[in-house]
Amino acid sequence: MVHALLVLAAEEAETSKTAFYVAGGVLAVWAVVIGFFGLRSPEFPGNQAAARGVMGLTAVLMVAAMATSVLTA
Repeated sequence: MVHALLVLAAEEAETSKTAFYVAGGVLAVWAVVIGFFGLRSPEFPGNQAAARGVMGLTAVLMVAAMATSVLTA
């Protein structure tokens, strides 16, 4: 009886890592897309505003993956 309660408590204490898997997956897909376009076009991303946008989105995705990693640990 006590063992069953301990197992149930341990299962309830675990946090879901779904948010990290989603954020990490999106970041990985973004890296592949950026790599694809970067290899296909020497001028990628074009102008300075587009470069800032790509870097900004990458930073947001990276921080999201890092935050969900820490929060779901």
